[in-house]
Parts: sequence; C-alpha cells; structure tokens
Amino acid sequence: MTVTEVISGWTPSQLGVDGEVLEVVRAPHPVLATEGATVDPLDPAMLKLAADLIVTMRVSPGCVGLAAPQVGVAAQMFALDVTDHPKTRTSHGVFVLCNAVVVEASRQEKGREGCMSVPDFTGDVKRATRLTVSGVLPGTTEPVTITTDAFEARALQHEIDHCNGKLFLDRVAGAHAVYPRKVYQ
Repeated sequence: MTVTEVISGWTPSQLGVDGEVLEVVRAPHPVLATEGATVDPLDPAMLKLAADLIVTMRVSPGCVGLAAPQVGVAAQMFALDVTDHPKTRTSHGVFVLCNAVVVEASRQEKGREGCMSVPDFTGDVKRATRLTVSGVLPGTTEPVTITTDAFEARALQHEIDHCNGKLFLDRVAGAHAVYPRKVYQ
C-alpha cells in the first residue's frame, strides 16, 4: 500500500472518539514558544486531541492546519487539510500527524503566510516547495512518509514549526516582511 493510499484511507472516524471545538491561543501565549513533547499515537488522550484538532480546524474560516500548541497543548501533533485551498497542487486530504520531522526539503521559495494564533498579521516566509516528512498517524504505530509540494509543503512546514515552538513571525526576514491582515478568509 502506498503512503497516499494509507493517508487517503485514513479518516477521523478511525480515532474512535468525537472531537470538540477548542479555543485557539494567540501570541504571545508561552505555549506557542514551547517545543512540543513527543506523543504516543496510541494514547487515548492523544486520540481525543487529534479529533479536537480536526473539529477546531474545520470550524475556523480559512484554516488549513492546526497544531496542538495552538490549542494550548505542547505536543508534537497537528491536523492538516489543504484540499479546498486555491493554491493547492498536491493534497493528501485531511490527516493528523504525530511526531513529524522533515526528512528532505528543497526548492526554497518566498510566500505569504497567516496564522490563527497571529490573527492580525501575515508575513513573507521562505520555505521549501518540495518536501518529504515522516511521522505517525494517530491510532497507529507505523511510520508514514509524505512527499509533497507547493502549498501542502508550506502548510506542513508551518505546522511542524508550531510543534517546535516557532511561529511564522520567527521566519520572516524582518519587519518589512510583515503586513496587517486585510481579511480573514
């Protein structure tokens, strides 16, 4: 089975628990600057957190990803779904990844990013447009490796940064690359 089949075959219902909408914390909340702890993807509390991340992401306008630190939990877990975003070229659908690490990154390109934890600003951030990431789906123990590009690659790097205590503001070239948000969509 290919990684695309594994991830596209994964659904939030496999978590076996319903999620709840959680409050999204905003900078300068200290959890956003804290490196998340490695998680046990079989831990019932982590399965619940995964379900909560998906539900919270889905009710948030324009949101394509949400990391555990953004809901106040310093953990290496995030939800992602770039399916309906206009800049999406490659999409693996909705998934949650635990303990994700970048395996390979290439073709750096500058792009505009926003964040639910920094709702009033956007910024230009240089990130890889070709990316390979390894992690574990919650409820499993088998590692998966995702290779992607374009917008999904950017979103993955943004969420992995959250898990490592970084915001997009930590990656901009300077104040000249930060802009007031015009509309949250």
